[in-house]
Amino acid sequence: MKPEYVKVNIPSGPEYLRIRETLRDLSLHTVCEEARCPNISECWGNGTATFMIMGKNCSRGCRFCSVTHGGMTELDPVEPQNVYDSIKKMGLDYVVITSVDRDDLDDQGSNHFASVIRRAKDTGALIEVLIPDFRGKETLIDRIIDADPAVIAHNVETVRRLTPEVRDPRAGYDQSLKVLRYIKARNPLKVTKSSIMLGLGESDEEVLSTMIDLRKAGVDILTLGQYLRPSKKQLEVREYCSLERFKHFEDMGYEMGFSFVASGPLVRTSYRALEAWTKRRMLNGGY
Repeated sequence: MKPEYVKVNIPSGPEYLRIRETLRDLSLHTVCEEARCPNISECWGNGTATFMIMGKNCSRGCRFCSVTHGGMTELDPVEPQNVYDSIKKMGLDYVVITSVDRDDLDDQGSNHFASVIRRAKDTGALIEVLIPDFRGKETLIDRIIDADPAVIAHNVETVRRLTPEVRDPRAGYDQSLKVLRYIKARNPLKVTKSSIMLGLGESDEEVLSTMIDLRKAGVDILTLGQYLRPSKKQLEVREYCSLERFKHFEDMGYEMGFSFVASGPLVRTSYRALEAWTKRRMLNGGY
């Protein structure tokens, strides 16, 4: 039986409708909608959103994700300006930008992503990005680092054992750790972040091992959330985790040295992103 926490309200309200119309007018997509995020009502109701750039179709086919696979389209050359305009219209102070994977492009969309970051920063808002792995190619990751967003996130998604079952074959557990490790090596002051889904059949020991691997890679901020099956096309939920289990991992995360840990059933990568940034900044004396 599904626990009460998976029952979320149907998106509604004037702020939700205003944001949806703004995004439609500028031909922008959000991961909130495409990934069917359970927090869409809360976040949009508070006037925040996570932009998804480089199209609404992904070149990869991870088995947990509802974003459409294949049918890749051309990059929109006015997307950087549209993101800028949307941030201004929505009056955002903190913005999260993510993207689909674009393995179909020679640079995997890294130049376009960097252009969006630079233009978004012109609004004066703080910019957090959730990036693909760019196949672990350092020259492509450099473009994101050099665009200088406040936070760079990349998700390991699940434990090592389950990675081949859960993620696209072009992704990889060690490849994701390599990306996170490289970002921190290039800029030790850059805030990094990652996320783990629970409920796919992982053991507590495997989750703790993954958390240790992320800390060794220098990750500062960690989020853990319940995997919720978007549709019958995706992997089944193996377990609905207890609140006690989430609290245990939160406590262990702080013991391991993460500067901020968000752990709960409906937590997603961008959940409480501004709070995480603020706490990390306070721990570093305002820097």
